[in-house]
Amino acid sequence: MKNKKEISILIIYTGGTIGMVHDPVTGSLIPIDFRHISDHVPELRKFGYDLHSISFDPVKDSSNIDPGVWVKMSEIIEENYNKFDGFVVLHGTDTMAYTASALSFMLENLRKPVILTGSQLPIGLLRTDGKENLITAIEIAAAKENGGPVVPEVCIYFDNKLTRGNRTTKMSAEHFDAFYSPNYPPLAEVGLHLKYFNNLISYPEKDQKLIIHKVFDTNVAILKLFPGINRKLVQAIIKTEGLRGLIIETFGSGNAPTYQWFLDDLKHYIDNGGIILNVTQCHGGSVEMGLYETSRQMLSAGVVSGKDITSEASVTKLMHLLGRYSSREKIVQSLNNSLAGEIS
Repeated sequence: MKNKKEISILIIYTGGTIGMVHDPVTGSLIPIDFRHISDHVPELRKFGYDLHSISFDPVKDSSNIDPGVWVKMSEIIEENYNKFDGFVVLHGTDTMAYTASALSFMLENLRKPVILTGSQLPIGLLRTDGKENLITAIEIAAAKENGGPVVPEVCIYFDNKLTRGNRTTKMSAEHFDAFYSPNYPPLAEVGLHLKYFNNLISYPEKDQKLIIHKVFDTNVAILKLFPGINRKLVQAIIKTEGLRGLIIETFGSGNAPTYQWFLDDLKHYIDNGGIILNVTQCHGGSVEMGLYETSRQMLSAGVVSGKDITSEASVTKLMHLLGRYSSREKIVQSLNNSLAGEIS
């Protein structure tokens, strides 16, 4: 590892619970000034790293995150890419998995760590999980081996686990272990030691220049299937003006009703240029279209298998591809391929 004082990390505070403290006058939660983060987390001084921070103004509640904010994040990383060894993005937990997925598709040829983290309790509270999450996220972003970063990926660090960002989903609104990677093992686990699983980490080709993709097309929708779903609801969604892509959250391994009207409506939408991606609504596992009769007919209609992609990654990947390519064939081909380790 390089001398600690030579390692520089940029902390990007977008908003969220982790950056909140109680106002001594009103008692309400207010965002801290991250230029003085070491006042709230004095342990950071012991690192010896060259730490800098940029804070959104105003800060964004994660419920208000949208592609415009993702572009702003990517531009901050782009502008500072050659100045820092790694980046830590502090973010609200509600949409953190969406942002991590989006950044993984935006930052092509990424060769430095981009570690997202946050907390369930504000950093100003005694029992906060924010301090440990922040400290370890910085340590991971700074970690080097054989002259290069140990984890040159977009990741989420939360409650002693480092997971690939586009494989992660939020599972709990209450517990400290809020995030879960259902179909891909953790890239690192933290206990007495910080243990990296290098065989699971994706390493880019050398000398590839960072490319930032900043265009998203948000003309997408999600249709979650349920027993008793009716045609009026399905048609209301697929007939949405300008809708270019539809994600269907199906049962089990990609199964759906075999009602003729349902299959006819899907085929009509596809025949008119629409793209449908089949994603399981289960918390783990993969879509295997054709395994059962209830998915074979969708496959015949032209529905694309989402394989083992998460719901968050499916939305951001589809918006990214619709913004990146005009060719329907190219988009479908890219949906079938792994762009940033999001599918097996």
